[in-house]
Amino acid sequence: MESQPKMREADTLRLTFYQPDIPQNLGTTIRLSACFGIKMDIIEPCGFPLTAKALKRATLDYGNLAQVNRIDSAEIFFDDAKKAGDRVVLFTTKGAVPLQDFKFHPGDRLLFGRESAGVPDDVHERCDARVYIPLQEGTRSINVATAAAIGTFEALKQLGSLPEPLPNT
Repeated sequence: MESQPKMREADTLRLTFYQPDIPQNLGTTIRLSACFGIKMDIIEPCGFPLTAKALKRATLDYGNLAQVNRIDSAEIFFDDAKKAGDRVVLFTTKGAVPLQDFKFHPGDRLLFGRESAGVPDDVHERCDARVYIPLQEGTRSINVATAAAIGTFEALKQLGSLPEPLPNT
């Protein structure tokens, strides 16, 4: 029997998606969490059936490496973050701080909204911080999986938690 590679927890940083509605994007971000060794939360309900078969198709062979937690509601998510003393950092087009000027902390939960509608106002207001990824004038937003990759990389870089570089082969 082959052993699974040990997953490293990157300073308890968490990647969170609020009611995702495109399965391919969710699969991409589950793969992202596996590759960077961070836990992932999915705040339900999703805009599609979140079955084991659908996830396996979307995550390819990375699903078993990811640590994915399904959460029944935003209320439960925020209560858990508060109890743990974690900040919820919302990535939004309505953010107050550009990504490059934001200081991440261990324990931050990076929250990304629905592809179709972001997050509702009540969720927006409960977040501890809001950041945006600067874009060219005249553009509105980027794909949520791309935004998650950019935000996750910056947070891990700031925290000194990027994976070790692989040796040149």
